[in-house]
Amino acid sequence: MIHRAVKIKDVAEVNPRLATNSKPDMDELVSFVPMAGVSEKSLSIEAPVDRPYSEVSKGFTPFQRGDIIIAKITPCFENGKMAYTNNLPQKLGFGSTEFHVLRPGDALNGGYLFHLLRGPYVRRAGEMKMKGAAGQRRVPAEFFANLIIPLPPLPEQKRIAAILDAADALRAKRRESFAQLDTLIQSTFLNMFGDPVTNPKGWEQKRLGSICDVGSSKRVFVNELVEAGVPFYRGTEVGQLGDGQSVEPSLFITKEHYERLKAQSGVPCKGDLLLPSICPDGRIYLVGNDEPFYFKDGRVLWIKSGSLQINSVFLRYHLKRLFFADYSKIASGTTFAELKIFALKDLVVHVPPVHQQERFAAIVESIERQKARMRSHLAELDTLFTSLQSRVFKGNLCP
Repeated sequence: MIHRAVKIKDVAEVNPRLATNSKPDMDELVSFVPMAGVSEKSLSIEAPVDRPYSEVSKGFTPFQRGDIIIAKITPCFENGKMAYTNNLPQKLGFGSTEFHVLRPGDALNGGYLFHLLRGPYVRRAGEMKMKGAAGQRRVPAEFFANLIIPLPPLPEQKRIAAILDAADALRAKRRESFAQLDTLIQSTFLNMFGDPVTNPKGWEQKRLGSICDVGSSKRVFVNELVEAGVPFYRGTEVGQLGDGQSVEPSLFITKEHYERLKAQSGVPCKGDLLLPSICPDGRIYLVGNDEPFYFKDGRVLWIKSGSLQINSVFLRYHLKRLFFADYSKIASGTTFAELKIFALKDLVVHVPPVHQQERFAAIVESIERQKARMRSHLAELDTLFTSLQSRVFKGNLCP
């Protein structure tokens, strides 16, 4: 079914002005929403802050319940910073100059418009229209004002919004279950081994460099990179792998180069740990197989497996807990606290009996299998949701 197409400005206000007769008193409290208060991919505003109108009356766009607020500035727009204020606890609020505000008219359902705007088409088109200097580029208001959208009858809009709300809620439920499995691993670690900082169970302690080979890779120069071959990862990609994300390699070295490196100093093997040099959030990658790849020296640290005293799975979670608790004392640097090889070698770690470490590793392996199944299901849900969004924008999500 093909619906009529309209420009958003014909069915909604873009950055509405506050009518003079509706302005609050200067001391009256209004809801102010900073960028940090907007959840990505969320249908609501988190924790608006009440501030006197006198503090926010200049340079701020008002919004009210039912409006949609969208980040103007990159990378917030590119990261999906957008909210539908249908759950706003108060009728009046103020969006900062970081937001565009869209106010749907009587012929347009806010939930329907919100889901349209969250789609990949709008993201890509908005990025192409950004203006300004690098790092401060903004999506102009006229992009949204002139954006053409399909406009089915209002009951159909509400039906479509309900379908997408239900699909999104299912995705959120799966993500919550996924996060609970991570919490289960952390609580299991603490129950079995205690706090790595205080060592309440009195485990033997040793410096990491005395029980593991800690270092980095051999230097690979830019002119040695090729368009296809053995994947080559930088710190960013290693951090993504450590966070459980899938990574599509964009840099490579030749198979011959890889074999030379393998003969000279070895290459990453199953059970090794790799971590970005800036790693306060503990994104440590446990190499899961022997598929060939290599990585950038200096920006990635390498802990080789093979020690008879410590299990790689146990060590990964032990280091994660240490980084979360006291990263600033482990890393160094004024602008960005970086891990250095010497500091990692000097780090004191606990060494419980190996059989207990292996018992923990078996529990983690079981939970990781559940996470893998859940991750696959979540990817399917994300694909389905994106497909539904695209069909809506093309006007063909029909009964």
